[in-house]
Amino acid sequence: MKTILRSDELNCPSCVNNIESNLKGLEGIEKVTVKFNSGKIEVEHDPELVTEDDLLAAVMQSGYSAMVSPF
Repeated sequence: MKTILRSDELNCPSCVNNIESNLKGLEGIEKVTVKFNSGKIEVEHDPELVTEDDLLAAVMQSGYSAMVSPF
């Protein structure tokens, strides 16, 4: 499953690294792509192992807010 998150707080490459690290640390994550210039966070994951709430919590643990985006 692919879930797309958006964050208006991303403004540097270190933001990307922090978020990617936290998301990749979750069980069930297959691929993470973070684009700081657009604030788009694409996560491919197993929905039986990790939920949208888990993804949002991982981003928040990185120090950033995010929301699920329909596109």
